[in-house]
Amino acid sequence: MFRRLSCCFALLLAAGDLAGATAQAAESEAVHSPRVTVTLVADHDTVAPGQRLDFGLRQRLAPHWHTYWKNPGDAGSPPQIELQLPEGASAGPIRWPGPERMPVGPAQSFGYSDAIVLPFTVTVPAAARPGTRFTVEAEADWVVCEKECIPEQGRFRLELPVATTPVPAGGEVADSFRAAEARMPQAPAWPARLQAEGGALLLEVDGAASGGTIKDAFWFPAAWGLIDHAAVQAVSADARTGRLQLALVRGQAFSPQAALDGVLALRRTSGTTSWYALTPAHAAAAAASDAPAAAAGFAAWQAALYAFAGGLLLNLMPCVFPVLAIKAGALARLAGHGARAVRRSALAYTAGVLAALLALAGTLLALRAGGAALGWGFQFQSPPFVVLTLWLLFATGLNLSGVFEVGAGLAGRGQSLAGRPGHAGSFFTGLLAVVVATPCTAPFMAAALGAALAAPVPVALAIFVALGLGLALPYLLLALVPALAQRLPRPGAWMQRLREVLAFPMYAAAAWLLWVLAQLAGADALPVALGGALLIAFAGWLGGRAQSAGDGRGARLAHGGALAAVLAA
Repeated sequence: MFRRLSCCFALLLAAGDLAGATAQAAESEAVHSPRVTVTLVADHDTVAPGQRLDFGLRQRLAPHWHTYWKNPGDAGSPPQIELQLPEGASAGPIRWPGPERMPVGPAQSFGYSDAIVLPFTVTVPAAARPGTRFTVEAEADWVVCEKECIPEQGRFRLELPVATTPVPAGGEVADSFRAAEARMPQAPAWPARLQAEGGALLLEVDGAASGGTIKDAFWFPAAWGLIDHAAVQAVSADARTGRLQLALVRGQAFSPQAALDGVLALRRTSGTTSWYALTPAHAAAAAASDAPAAAAGFAAWQAALYAFAGGLLLNLMPCVFPVLAIKAGALARLAGHGARAVRRSALAYTAGVLAALLALAGTLLALRAGGAALGWGFQFQSPPFVVLTLWLLFATGLNLSGVFEVGAGLAGRGQSLAGRPGHAGSFFTGLLAVVVATPCTAPFMAAALGAALAAPVPVALAIFVALGLGLALPYLLLALVPALAQRLPRPGAWMQRLREVLAFPMYAAAAWLLWVLAQLAGADALPVALGGALLIAFAGWLGGRAQSAGDGRGARLAHGGALAAVLAA
């Protein structure tokens, strides 16, 4: 009897373990970050030959973070999934659940918060044999944003047993698929049309307002730029006729010949939201013209004001601390110089900031014209760019620490050269300030950039100039207010101590970029970055030894020919 009871107890334990394993069979191992947890999921625990089932990318986001819909709006980019399927299997595109609005000031993005599954249909090969396993592998990348955006990626593998009878998934996975299905845009039989008159658009949907329960409505265009994403969509609902009207503002990509696929979100008086897939017909195609000049002028000056305030606040963001540290050293070296020299250095720095921002604006606008939708800081989504910037900041730190000197021989060319302010160095420090600052988004700045990337080219360039003036303002004041130059402290031994202290923000910035690189390219990229930094340190040490051997007095750290002087004098 005892032996029989033991066997039964063991069988019960095995059944419980099997049930637990089955409950987790429909979800892959997770890719974690402080911002989001992502897995590959399936709506079945076991599959049958020839079956069509749903897989999906499941995202569980930390509070205040979001990812993006297929049309991200004024900023961001949608998730991308690349699948590796068994022979004979096939997969369809992502079926996008209805999005939410993500307003930041006057800018507007479209995406998801909290949790979402992005489903797609996979067909199991008819030749799959019961008793084997059906394996799906995926590589995915996504952008997750709060005040700043972090590109992330992951690899996933999900194996499902093949059986004669499929078994649906349960638990949280099933709940997540049901939540996504509840947000899927429905296809109502509502006639819809779009009337275009100048810069104004009128979307009319017959039958959408029947019942009189509409509290709010919003039109999400499937393609970028068809409408002004941030413009208010005035809603008019007639419960008697059932007609719903939305007043829209045309975007730069709008064309009477363009397809108008999109999603209409209706929020009811009960608090629930439903999404509907609509393709309005063009009811009229009036001559294209810009929005009224008064409205455009108001939007332009408001966006420029936001950009100026954002650029000023950007000086307080962590991304800019390394550049400010270099500028602090540059200001120290200007101590004792005349107001004219200080003014020229400040103007050169401002010119460098503006040149870099205009180059960045030109790149973004050119990519926008080609159909891409990139945003502020897009270059930091490139691992090679991140590595090069990391090495540059690390080398600057070594130089500030006195490991080596660059161009020390220039210091002996005469008293007149030794006293020059190094305007080229100030210009290139302005360039570096923009490069290093772009991962951060200060308050007001996201709104201004969103408006700039949706505005006509002259307005967009003016907004970027305002941003640059805000970023350069603290140093520019030295040029605008000559009396400030007279308040700089006199030269002394404190300058050398300050230079050595300022090396540590460089090292901290390099360490932060190493973390960014790991998020972009994974741990496999770290040996390359660290190996390159080691070679830079070794080369700097050899260079410093050679300089010391060539100067009987040792390395003269007080000379102004260091790398910091090139970048930030």
